[in-house]
Amino acid sequence: MKLYVIAGEASGDLHGANLVRALRKLEPSIEVRALGGDQLAAAGASLVRHNRDLNHFGIVEVVRHLPQILGLFRLIEDDIEAFAPDAVVMIDYPGFNLRLAKTLHARGVRVLYYISPQLWAWKAGRIKTVRAAIERVYCILPFEQAWYAARGVDVDYVGHPLLDAIADWRSRPETLREELGLDVRPIVALLPGSRRNEVKLMLPTMLAAAKSQSTSQVILAAAPHLDEAFFAPIIEAAGVKVRIVYGRTYDVLRAARAAMVTSGTATLETALWGVPQVLCYRLNPISYLIGRWLVKLKYVGLPNLIVD
Repeated sequence: MKLYVIAGEASGDLHGANLVRALRKLEPSIEVRALGGDQLAAAGASLVRHNRDLNHFGIVEVVRHLPQILGLFRLIEDDIEAFAPDAVVMIDYPGFNLRLAKTLHARGVRVLYYISPQLWAWKAGRIKTVRAAIERVYCILPFEQAWYAARGVDVDYVGHPLLDAIADWRSRPETLREELGLDVRPIVALLPGSRRNEVKLMLPTMLAAAKSQSTSQVILAAAPHLDEAFFAPIIEAAGVKVRIVYGRTYDVLRAARAAMVTSGTATLETALWGVPQVLCYRLNPISYLIGRWLVKLKYVGLPNLIVD
């Protein structure tokens, strides 16, 4: 069996890797190729390109990088044709994936969507593409199944993979304070995101807020592909003492008294750890104004959406 996975973001890379590991238990000989990151590679997928190449967000930002994105799109399209998978599994990242799905469907490729696009939030018109090009949708939020089913989509609710990941992590010993030589003062966690442009916009504001918390220790849970040289000038400009930790976001959250979190999957992770958080986001002004017009939501954060 041959599977092609498209995971454009760090969260998709995590969930894609867990999916591949679970499938290998059922089919050890499965061959996986992917647009993904370090975790998919560690799970045994061969990467056509690292997903750091998709570190763009916002309407203005996408337009600015359009030639690069289109080139990557053509590369993935050709690579899928050469690999000839039994199916393509798309994970979130709808702007890229839904466009690709139309092309693949026209070529007779089976397309499955794991972690469904959040069309209930904005761009609901994309449901036409989902109905036409996606064979089956697997959603992870409880209210999504009814939303998609009511619009004629074959859909299953499979539960959120974060619950498994966090349950496994809870069984590990708490060693972060000891390993980092931290004192007894409360820890404020910063989760600024995984995209370079996003972090550049978000982190200075987070650090400015953290600077006022002189009685706390600040730990930045960093995405693995953003090295310390990337963070150094931002932190230096803010004048805040910060410890940077890689690959241990859950250990950081387990130890944290509170967190500042860039909007996205990390807000749900933080809530599942029971950590009070401030949900943050900053956009290019034009992207923000367009978003205010397009997004139709009662709440922004995933935890609030789930519990209404």
